[in-house]
Amino acid sequence: YYTHLACATSRNEPFMSIFASRGTSKTFKSYEDSQHPNLLHLPFLDSSYSMLKHLFFKEDIGSSTFKIQNNINHQHPLILADALCTDITPTSSRIKPISYHDPMKRIELLCDGCVRPIMSGPIYTCANEEKDHCNFVLHEWCSRLPTQLKDHFDHRQHTLILHSKIPGEFFGLFECAICWLPCNGFAYYCKECNYCVDVKCAFLPKEITHNSHPNHLLSRKYHGHGGWCGMCSGVISGFSFDCHICNDFHLHPNCALLIPETTVNKCDKHPMKLSYLPIENHKSDYFCEVCEMELNPECAFYHCRECMQSMHTACAPSILRYETYTTLGYLHPRLNAIHKYVNVKFGGTYKNINVHPHPLSFLQGTANDGQCASADHYYYDQRGTLSLITDG
Repeated sequence: YYTHLACATSRNEPFMSIFASRGTSKTFKSYEDSQHPNLLHLPFLDSSYSMLKHLFFKEDIGSSTFKIQNNINHQHPLILADALCTDITPTSSRIKPISYHDPMKRIELLCDGCVRPIMSGPIYTCANEEKDHCNFVLHEWCSRLPTQLKDHFDHRQHTLILHSKIPGEFFGLFECAICWLPCNGFAYYCKECNYCVDVKCAFLPKEITHNSHPNHLLSRKYHGHGGWCGMCSGVISGFSFDCHICNDFHLHPNCALLIPETTVNKCDKHPMKLSYLPIENHKSDYFCEVCEMELNPECAFYHCRECMQSMHTACAPSILRYETYTTLGYLHPRLNAIHKYVNVKFGGTYKNINVHPHPLSFLQGTANDGQCASADHYYYDQRGTLSLITDG
């Protein structure tokens, strides 16, 4: 057992605080709750919570929600279903079963608007789901998004218009101008500047608190380049949440908004809790139970204290696709804790006989599937005879 002289003598805190990452030591509350009544406290409790639910969820949905088809561009009628899986549109009363998002049962159901898991109702589903195999589904609160955003903090010069799919983009894929993640959900778009931002980043709050740096306000700030994220140790470039008291603590917006306090995964029968420090009395090296690669306990990770199992934050949400791929190849270069395709909903088909005689499905691929000259587009022949893959 060894310790630096400075580490052994400079703190009056519990032993394990010696290993604390930047910003996780004991702090005193720097703000009054009464002065910040709408302050967002992060991380969210679990995957059923999101930025848009926080802003737009209403207990009483009322009849106004049936105006959705005037605001959202979808080729088929939409059916509003409640938490009991009942079709509650005014013209129908049939019962329709809904399989909600459940990692333990390997069921994936993602919202086409925010691309976050759908774990309860009410939701909108496509009326032609069985006939046309359309998998469009939408949180009810995502139907409440404003159609325009004026004076947006990152694009004040023009009004941003809500689009269910970015015009001209294959499967609606675009790169968010704020978080740099690929996305094919709803977006706010400026045609004149070709500016796109996903609906999560469009409502990035001005101030938050986060358990990784308790008791201090974290304020939204733009950086050209500088500093490191307090959760993933990735480079801070662009927008981040900063502590103005500590100066050296920053958080990526995606680390703050996309990594919940608890998660579930089929690799562990218990809910796993987010940890910001090495686990006390941990007797072995840290390895991720999903990708089986080494895990750095100085960065945020999920851990089950009953089974003593750990997971990367990027691997933990995996259900159907990216548990079969090593995390290393699919991390965003600036976001060490976020899977590159966390904002992409795979599925849907592409039919073009000039490209291939058979329908192609939109799936995540691997390097073994081959390469295509068109970057970031993923296809797989439904007959199993062709896969066109890039960036794998």
